[in-house]
Amino acid sequence: MQSIKFCFIVTLLFVFPNNVSAAGVHHARVCSVAKKGGLASCNAQVVVDAQGHPLFRSVPLGFSPQQLRSAYGVSGQANTPSVVAIVDAYDDPTIKKDLDMFSRKFGLSILPDCQGLPTNALPCFTKMNQRGKKALPVPNAGWAMEIALDVEAVHALCENCSILLVEADSPNTKNLLFAEDTAVAAGAQVISNSWGGPEFVGEVTLDSHFKQTGIAYVFSSGDSGYGVQYPAASQFVTAVDGTSLFMSGMSYKDENAWSGAGSGCSMFEPKPLWQKDGQCSGRTVADVSAVADPTTGTAVYSSTSPNGKKGWFMAGGTSLAAPIVAAIYAMAGDITGDIRANSAPYLRGSKKNLHDVSGGKNGDCSFNYLCEGVTKYDGPTGLGSPKGLGAF
Repeated sequence: MQSIKFCFIVTLLFVFPNNVSAAGVHHARVCSVAKKGGLASCNAQVVVDAQGHPLFRSVPLGFSPQQLRSAYGVSGQANTPSVVAIVDAYDDPTIKKDLDMFSRKFGLSILPDCQGLPTNALPCFTKMNQRGKKALPVPNAGWAMEIALDVEAVHALCENCSILLVEADSPNTKNLLFAEDTAVAAGAQVISNSWGGPEFVGEVTLDSHFKQTGIAYVFSSGDSGYGVQYPAASQFVTAVDGTSLFMSGMSYKDENAWSGAGSGCSMFEPKPLWQKDGQCSGRTVADVSAVADPTTGTAVYSSTSPNGKKGWFMAGGTSLAAPIVAAIYAMAGDITGDIRANSAPYLRGSKKNLHDVSGGKNGDCSFNYLCEGVTKYDGPTGLGSPKGLGAF
């Protein structure tokens, strides 16, 4: 049998000082940080022990699918099931097996393998490379944890949605955007993306990848605190920021801005007509938010983890928030027109269908709403977190 060589991520071998919660819980990234434009890092983080090793258990840690559904006011079943694509780099060789384990543990339906391309008619799971072919890229343990988080979060929120995983050759932005186009060609209506990198001159020329009629592109805003990353900065995507979520059993209690959530003013992207905040002349990040704080994160099952262990992990980052919002988009259905420039669905948000998240901050900035959770719109939490399907 041919052996599989995994790439292990160095950043998990130590804990960054700012990655310690008030309760003393450590967490760390699972992917190396992209240092220049044109490269991307994944935005997943896991709870780790004091030595920086991912904390794993034989039983789930973190919020269950049922708790997340309760927090955000959804049933877990789409009236008209959609195809949700997830774009990531590298391969997770155990993702289908891990998704099945996750589903059995929480009493969710098992998604069968798709026979051909996924459709709305019969929920199923399939994966392909960035060219839409079966030959998959090399495995990478850090990105595999990201993939497990993305896939399981989408299934947790939208149980009867089909999932299409498109794996890019590498975290080069060009490869990832190639995978975006492949996802559209394969029939995706919603595309969840939990990756990004530094903004760069010329990024606006890549925005054409997100101008597909009837497709909702969802991007995580980043896990480095105040600051903007691309493609979340594009005016043609829904940028999703992060919160700390507090629940009492199955009941929603509160949320506030997570300190790691990315936000701010884009250096290059123009301000879209649907944004009305006055202190940012360019595109403001973000639009909406959901739980991201790893210490209030969700349970993830992975057999291809950065420390070589298989079991249950507690994970978060804006990598969790993005697939939650993508799944709720898919549940809401009726995605028509240019999702961001035409009708701006979040402008319909109100206290009836959005939690107005306030409290918490992700750094220091000249105008407090760009880095603090305030009432109504703010950078770290956008217009708020989902409260049912009405805002979509």
